[in-house]
Amino acid sequence: MELTFWGVRGSVPVSGKKYVKYGGHTPCASLFSSDKDLIVIDAGTGIMRLGESLMKNRDKKYFHIHLVFTHFHIDHIMGLPFFPSLFSRETKVSFYSPLKPGETQKLLSTLMGGRFFPIPFGKTGAEKNFMEVPSGDFCIGNVRISHIPLNHPQGSFAYRFSEKGRSILFATDTEHPEEGIDEQLVSLAKKADVFIYDATFTPGEYKKGRKGWGHSTWKQGTRIAQKSGVGKLYLSHFNPSHSDKKIDNIIRNAREVFPETYGAREGATLSLKGCS
Repeated sequence: MELTFWGVRGSVPVSGKKYVKYGGHTPCASLFSSDKDLIVIDAGTGIMRLGESLMKNRDKKYFHIHLVFTHFHIDHIMGLPFFPSLFSRETKVSFYSPLKPGETQKLLSTLMGGRFFPIPFGKTGAEKNFMEVPSGDFCIGNVRISHIPLNHPQGSFAYRFSEKGRSILFATDTEHPEEGIDEQLVSLAKKADVFIYDATFTPGEYKKGRKGWGHSTWKQGTRIAQKSGVGKLYLSHFNPSHSDKKIDNIIRNAREVFPETYGAREGATLSLKGCS
């Protein structure tokens, strides 16, 4: 599998010299399977960068895109109206979400409709189909996808993508329990090669009025990483007020607890070769 981060910022996109290293786009990642199935996780503003990349590589054009939503807060869908592939009649987009198919279609039609956007969702060129994420595991090509609900306002999902003995887990919008640890997430993360976790707040910020906002800290990420035995922890969903320097400090602190901690960086690609 090959994973690329296209947006790692939470809440709102940001720009400027303070945000060059980790980037300012909101959540989006792409995952290519060994058979080159294209899975996209969320449609924040980072999906625009993905679209630009797909357009540049026309000789490798992907006609079927699998778009998996963790949830529908605005920072995770605001890039969809500007995703070039959505407007191509040569493209098919399959939407996977925690909602029923009709609800997903209605929500995206509201995002791209009325007075909000000039081109209605239903009139974009791509062929579309909608799937509700089933209660158990499901597959896209050779990639098996496991999932659990997370503690987040209006709900969110964590997804584990597994292929040929390798696995990547996304848990980008979640709030940890006041006491103990999220044992369900520990179980899902067990022995994952890559664990991507919500680091919106520092522990100090979280204690100062952020409880109940649906987000977590680097410290909780390291606790889960240690207990579940993951290979690498990638902190993500960075606070829009956190500069590159601030995030560097967060990662240094996290490495004192879990040495294999990294910051997700916009444009960075991770390759996981399958086991023979």
